[in-house]
Amino acid sequence: MSQRTQMRRPLRLIVAIALIAVGRTRHALAFSMPSQNAATDRRSFCAWALVACPTSASALNKETKDTMLFLKDTSTDVAKERFRLARSDLAYLVEHYAEISASGGGDAVRNYLGTQGITSGMYGIQKVLKRLQGEADDIVEYTETMDEFNAYLYQAEGAAYQSMFAQHSSSRSTPESLLATAKQDVLQMVKYMDRMAEQLSI
Repeated sequence: MSQRTQMRRPLRLIVAIALIAVGRTRHALAFSMPSQNAATDRRSFCAWALVACPTSASALNKETKDTMLFLKDTSTDVAKERFRLARSDLAYLVEHYAEISASGGGDAVRNYLGTQGITSGMYGIQKVLKRLQGEADDIVEYTETMDEFNAYLYQAEGAAYQSMFAQHSSSRSTPESLLATAKQDVLQMVKYMDRMAEQLSI
């Protein structure tokens, strides 16, 4: 393999990344590659990409900052909105459980449960529920329901996690049986979340 071919491969990857970033903005059509006489080393190209795509970088940074600020906001209004998002994602998980678990296994289920990554509305749900205790019509009933919800969340997370290693363990459980167990726990979570929604008038 020639030295020129070896150098083109990483450059193509960087070009692809730059094109994806630019595609997120309205200035994609204005994108222009540097001339063939321009330096082709990685450092020069990356410097050019950052200058050529400032709007994309700013947009991505703002989106990330907005997301983190939303997750850190402890106001009642934001907590209620996060409750709604969590409830929606949980309902989606139940409705598409077979597809999600078949394609991604326990990892995919855990993503929706919010116990892995921060992309699910379920992320940080226990803190959200705790924050909303004072908003409940009956704080005692709400707290008991919240505790039940948390217990089933732990069980669902545990079963989904174990399903990832069942094939290599001496346990009689299979990935399929553990994912089925996790689904039953998720169904209980939906039931208790509905009860909390009534307590919160959401």
